[in-house]
Amino acid sequence: MTKDHKYNSNLDFKMMNLFFKIRDFFKDPRKKIEKIHLKRGDYVLEYGCGPGSFTVAIAERIGPKGKVYAADIHPLAPEKVIKKAEKNELENIETIITDCKTELEKNSIDKVILIDILHDLENYEENLKEFYRILKNDGKLWVDDHHFEGKQIKFRINKNGLFEYISKKDSLYEFRKNFKS
Repeated sequence: MTKDHKYNSNLDFKMMNLFFKIRDFFKDPRKKIEKIHLKRGDYVLEYGCGPGSFTVAIAERIGPKGKVYAADIHPLAPEKVIKKAEKNELENIETIITDCKTELEKNSIDKVILIDILHDLENYEENLKEFYRILKNDGKLWVDDHHFEGKQIKFRINKNGLFEYISKKDSLYEFRKNFKS
């Protein structure tokens, strides 16, 4: 993580966590995750995981042979994610604190998932380069961000030519690696 990057205060993170608990009570994260083409055994990076609302749903979906890397810039995120993993008896979740670089191996990830975080990425083009690097050749990038209209999401992801749009499922946009760049 870069030294000059600022993340929300601990109080802001705790308030977000409370809001997400209420949201998740009325709108189960599993409903959104089931729209993503996750398979048993997939390796997934959930980037901007926050307190882990979607992390648990992803981990359950991919099963014990898969792995979820739950990445967030906030130092409280891993604590919350680990507590949720333990509560749900999940051992296929690993946390990463980062604002860009994941330290994951090149071509090691089946899916990268960004839910409501694209608008918050200070240098999203660098993040896209990292996602491109870690995704397998047939890997997919899934993006959902209610702060942007669909055309804004497509523009941001397609802008540097690394990814190309495939399809939309409800509010989720699916992209694949572009090998023409």
